[in-house]
Amino acid sequence: MGNLFKIAIRNLLRYKRRTLLTASLITVGVVFVLLFVSVAGSFKNMMIGQITDSMLGHMQVHRKGFVASIETLPLNMNLKGGAIGRLEKILNEQAEIEAWSPRVKFGGMFSNFTETSSIRLTAIYPEKEFKTVPLLPGRVSEGHEELKPGKILIPELLSRGMKVKTGDNVVIVATNADGSVNGKQFTVAGVMESATGPGGRDGYIHMDDAREILRIEGQQVSEFAIRLKDFGNLEAFGKKFDGLLAQELNQQGKPIFELHTWEKLSPFFNIARMIDMMTFFIKIMLIAIVLISIMNVMIMAVYERIREIGTIAAIGTLPGKILNMFVIEGFCLGIAGAVIGNIVGIALVFILNMLKISYNFGQQKGIIMQASVNPADILMISVTVIIVSVIASLQPAFKASRLEPIQALRHV
Repeated sequence: MGNLFKIAIRNLLRYKRRTLLTASLITVGVVFVLLFVSVAGSFKNMMIGQITDSMLGHMQVHRKGFVASIETLPLNMNLKGGAIGRLEKILNEQAEIEAWSPRVKFGGMFSNFTETSSIRLTAIYPEKEFKTVPLLPGRVSEGHEELKPGKILIPELLSRGMKVKTGDNVVIVATNADGSVNGKQFTVAGVMESATGPGGRDGYIHMDDAREILRIEGQQVSEFAIRLKDFGNLEAFGKKFDGLLAQELNQQGKPIFELHTWEKLSPFFNIARMIDMMTFFIKIMLIAIVLISIMNVMIMAVYERIREIGTIAAIGTLPGKILNMFVIEGFCLGIAGAVIGNIVGIALVFILNMLKISYNFGQQKGIIMQASVNPADILMISVTVIIVSVIASLQPAFKASRLEPIQALRHV
């Protein structure tokens, strides 16, 4: 086998220009795929991080049927009393969970005493919420994120449209679960940028204020937001946790809770899927480049070396060894292209990070792109290139091994 490698490498070096061109095509393909995978992966991870760490959390638990009616924020679908205690006990027993935060969500009317507009409010315990969604405080563009009873964080849309600034007094009016109306005066503690764009109408108040406005007796929670210690464990833990929640039944024997990961709660998941689909097609293009390049050079090698093949066949070289010789040539081309492409690709990713290219996402400005090279991507791209190189060599190699020595020697 060692001699076959020496012969294969020698044959590649005999046609340096063609070998260099083919290896360069493979290298360029590997570089572009590696760059695209790294940059697209960076944007995807940034987007997911912004959505989960500034608003949603990694997953949420609701009362069964709440999410289907979430547009109306139904107060009669809140979790209550014993169900909350059972859920909190389960949450505290999960080692994979880093933090969790109970929320009450409801709609109301926002008034600055001269104008009135609609607002969606989330009542929170700040110390728990900021651990569950750590980027939430960073969305406060004016004022401060400290949220005490009697304070409110309002969306930038209402602040601009109704000319309300930090320190102003406003009134929130909301309809309770029983249909009665109640209101409360708040002081604006801060103005928040929306995580999803300039049209956001989401504000935050303290949980104690929500109990007062909505006249909540006992415990009520609309949702529990959850943050995991390892986001990469989302799918595995989601299946495990969903199984635990399915065991909690009401008096009618039906599940009390339903679990939703961020993917089911955010439309940005579709963008993440599009990025994955684009990455897949870019990889298909790499396969096509390698396949055509290797097959072309090997077909030409067989055509130009017919008499040589006839000679080595005539002196007793077995067809299997002839086939292996050409396959090894393709294998060496794939190895060379993959190694050089990976080195150049990693260098270019490093240079891109040094340039500190920034872009905006929603209302988040000046986010620095930090492309990273995943070792798994390098391994996958390299293995793909090498396998496709070998496959592309098989047909020309098989043709070479089947040549009749006498006919090959007569070839001109």
